[in-house]
Amino acid sequence: MRLPILTMIILIVVNVFVDIYIWRCIVNKERKRWPGVTYAWSSLFFIIFIIVTVALPRRSGSDAVLLAVMWMLYTYLSVYLSKYVFCIISFIGLIPRLWRGKRWKAMNIIGSVAAVAVFLTMWWGALINRTRYQIKEVEIEFADLPDAFDGYRVLQFSDFHVGTYGSDTTFVSEIVDVINNQRADLVLFTGDIVNRRTDELLPQVKPLSRLKAADEVYSILGNHDYGDYKKWPSAEMKSENMNMMYRLQRDMGWNLMNNRSEYIRRGNDSIALIGVENWGDPPFTVYGDLDKAYPMQSDSTFKILMTHNPAHWSEKIADNDTVNIALSLSGHTHAMQCQIGSWSPAEWRYDNWGGLYDDLSSRHKLYVNIGLGTVALPARIGATPEITVLTLRKAH
Repeated sequence: MRLPILTMIILIVVNVFVDIYIWRCIVNKERKRWPGVTYAWSSLFFIIFIIVTVALPRRSGSDAVLLAVMWMLYTYLSVYLSKYVFCIISFIGLIPRLWRGKRWKAMNIIGSVAAVAVFLTMWWGALINRTRYQIKEVEIEFADLPDAFDGYRVLQFSDFHVGTYGSDTTFVSEIVDVINNQRADLVLFTGDIVNRRTDELLPQVKPLSRLKAADEVYSILGNHDYGDYKKWPSAEMKSENMNMMYRLQRDMGWNLMNNRSEYIRRGNDSIALIGVENWGDPPFTVYGDLDKAYPMQSDSTFKILMTHNPAHWSEKIADNDTVNIALSLSGHTHAMQCQIGSWSPAEWRYDNWGGLYDDLSSRHKLYVNIGLGTVALPARIGATPEITVLTLRKAH
């Protein structure tokens, strides 16, 4: 408990200094007393607000409490990140004082405009872009693709985190309709269907069971699907949580690929679909076992691998001459739910965080879907929710 308390104390102290600076800016500009008094009371309110937010149980609390904490933290961040932007720009206006010049008063105006822009952008990401999905059409060529699969359409979606929507099925139902309308040959879900516990999935079973594809719907588990983010009273309860996950995926008509493989056939041709459980770089637990899922990885069969974390591809598949897996599909990164153009802070954490990648040998390709849902913070600033339709082409 020491780290969260220490973090909270540092955060409050820093923000108090930020508030004092902004308060002084208001008092120095406004002759009337009430703007400064109002700001002081709002600052006190937010101190109490963040203390209450951090004190609420996150791992042991109910799903409703977790959702409340997510939105409360986001509200606090949206306010104080905006204040930080104002202070940084305002401080720039103080530079002339180093040589006894007059401060640049315009910087406070610019800072105010920038702060408002940051605040509005964050709430655009939470209230609008969070559910404003995009369909990405991607064509990929393979020299060894069987002829019967030239033009084969694989739809990938990932990281739905349906617990974030509570019992509201509106967005989930809309996504199901959109996916079905693509009329893909194969639909693949690459992990993280829930946030902490399987019963988050219960309200969404009915809409998700409507997903259809010519060659069925297949899924794997992500790091959030094992109940590792919740404190369980007993090992038996955690085990029952997993049994429910397996049962609900069957009820939805999804084929859960827990370290196993299946063949998909077109006439005399076939490809292998491989699914591994979560394989994660630290601190994520490794459940995946590619050797168990498909022992003869060097054979000539064209293979598609579903593996939640793209680090698996980077560390075990890319530029590995003993592995012949043409295409790997991952999720997990969310592009950290923030993307500006082609840049995302996910670059600081992942070598491969979104889109199509190739290794040096050009024998192993990876596509990383940035997901549909949100976790921790209920917003997507850029990083628009993604549905990917991958069309396989025979290279000539």
